[in-house]
Amino acid sequence: MMMSSERSRLSAALVMALVLLGGCATTGHGSLGAIPTNARYVAMGSSYAAGPGIMPAADQPPTRCARSAANYPHLFARKLDLRLFDVSCSGATTAHLLGGWNELPPQLDAVTPDTRLVTVTIGGNDVAYVGRLGSASCRTFASPPPGTPGGACPDAPVVTEATWARLDTAMREIAAEVHQRAPAARLIFVEYLSVLPPAGTCAAIPLPPGQANESRATLRRLAALTERVARQSDSAVLKITAASERHGPCAADAWMTGFPLPGAKPFVPYHPNARGMAAVADALARQIGTTRVR
Repeated sequence: MMMSSERSRLSAALVMALVLLGGCATTGHGSLGAIPTNARYVAMGSSYAAGPGIMPAADQPPTRCARSAANYPHLFARKLDLRLFDVSCSGATTAHLLGGWNELPPQLDAVTPDTRLVTVTIGGNDVAYVGRLGSASCRTFASPPPGTPGGACPDAPVVTEATWARLDTAMREIAAEVHQRAPAARLIFVEYLSVLPPAGTCAAIPLPPGQANESRATLRRLAALTERVARQSDSAVLKITAASERHGPCAADAWMTGFPLPGAKPFVPYHPNARGMAAVADALARQIGTTRVR
């Protein structure tokens, strides 16, 4: 029969184990051992990983993917002395990770058995996060701002529950493919930075209140879906959406661009700027557990 002191020790050990488990957002591929110097690191995703508009360009001559040498994959790879294979591409959806896109092979083809780290920022284009923001902002003006492609505001893409269901399935397929192709790799889903503050807007975000609230809901739902997929697919997630809400275009310390107002110099609207990319790279370094900088 177990003595009282033995029961106490067992209970204490069980409580400690539960605390430790509860403190880990993910296990397995999300929390493998230390990543060695010069390890192969593959970065996949859309423009929120690629960094369009942030100079200098990573590719010479520049490609339509508009990858920046100062995007978070490049900054992070330099911090940890990793060999970066950046296949992120502006405009990409989950379909372009899983399959080819015109002249581009599937982004997943960059994941090889010797890969030790994979980051993925994807899903925003699947649910038209920036597309709907841009369409609504454009329509707040009496006429389309100068430089609007085609001289007309784009229609807002339609997003349905079926759209969200397809995104969930595709994200799980991406995780499964990474784990199969690179069993020793950490997979980290990186959330999207937030354009909008927790409430309200400003001149840099010309949106009706209803559309602003819809966009907040879309991004929060995308973050929740990303976290759920990461947790259930033995992966990790970098939670940056909520932390970035106070660093949107309205903030003094802005991590994001706003919408081009009439007369402003053209830029890529509603995307991470150089400070935003640096913030993501720093957050990744903290999550990995190292502050090595070269």
